[in-house]
Amino acid sequence: MDYPLRAYEYWMRSYRRVWRGSIATSLLNPVLYLAAFGIGLGKIVNRGGHPLGVPYLDYVAPGMLAAVCMQLAAFESSYPVMAGIRWTRQFHAQLATPLRIRDVVLGHTLFVVSRLAVVSGIYLAVIAAFGAVHSPLAIAGWPVAILIGAAFSTPITALSGWLERDDGLNALFRFGVMPMFLFSGTFFPLSRLPHGFRELAYATPLWHGVDLLRHLTLGTATFWPSIGHAAYLAAWSALGLVLAYRTFARRLLR
Repeated sequence: MDYPLRAYEYWMRSYRRVWRGSIATSLLNPVLYLAAFGIGLGKIVNRGGHPLGVPYLDYVAPGMLAAVCMQLAAFESSYPVMAGIRWTRQFHAQLATPLRIRDVVLGHTLFVVSRLAVVSGIYLAVIAAFGAVHSPLAIAGWPVAILIGAAFSTPITALSGWLERDDGLNALFRFGVMPMFLFSGTFFPLSRLPHGFRELAYATPLWHGVDLLRHLTLGTATFWPSIGHAAYLAAWSALGLVLAYRTFARRLLR
């Protein structure tokens, strides 16, 4: 019954070689980003009032948290997964033990969730230190941030297992991750986008995560919209997990 934890242990043991550098980056990046937006760009946006209804730092900080979770999940679920299947064949080695496909998929997912928990916790603490948290509801932003990452991690894991070449991953980051980072409500309201693009942005998991985190940190969250956002993110996570299982089974057991 603890087989997924054995697969998880493999990833954690591998991560021990690089964790110091990643933690330093996790601390440095939010400080630099928030300082740039709060001290730099925020001063320009806020000039003459608060056109977004709140100081720009308060507006953009939760969006940055959601975007960081998306980027981390995308990175950990793309090239490492493809490498484990096609290049280093780590997943094949795991299946040579009593581990099964379910254990391999869940073990990797647990590792990504662990990484998300650490990074999002640090980021949320930095946001609070910068004064961008205005409600105790922000504590609920921690599991929400993890859920945002999971909504990207499991589908990208499935995609990485399905692709034959890494060109598809380059396209994913160039035409998927980066546009969502820029146009999912992180830096400005989606009402500024033209029709068509706006509706497409509303359908992305990142927008649902950004909107939910923003309402939680500002203390304006209401019950049913929050449940709707969380359910949408959970649906992406669950669907991705099913697809990842099927993709791994097709690739690793043939």
